[in-house]
Amino acid sequence: MFDAYTVSQALFQLGRIINFLILARIIMSWVNPNPTSPIASVLYSVTEPILGPIRSLIYNVFKYQGMLDFSPIVAILLINWLIIPFLRNLAFMVL
Repeated sequence: MFDAYTVSQALFQLGRIINFLILARIIMSWVNPNPTSPIASVLYSVTEPILGPIRSLIYNVFKYQGMLDFSPIVAILLINWLIIPFLRNLAFMVL
């Protein structure tokens, strides 16, 4: 039904979409939207399972207590440096 190339391409596109959603959340944090708005609530509910563990790792393991939240930057770097290249290589190994 689905071959491995199609699945790896779908996961690759999912990684790109997650990058876009994290960037949208960063931009929305500058504007400070109403948290009860539908767009903000969907954006937070989609990105928080990714950013939450990274944020707790930064605060608990590295003992960072500053004002800036580095979890979106770390998440984007992890997605772009680890996950997307792995999926791209997986897609070419299947061919």
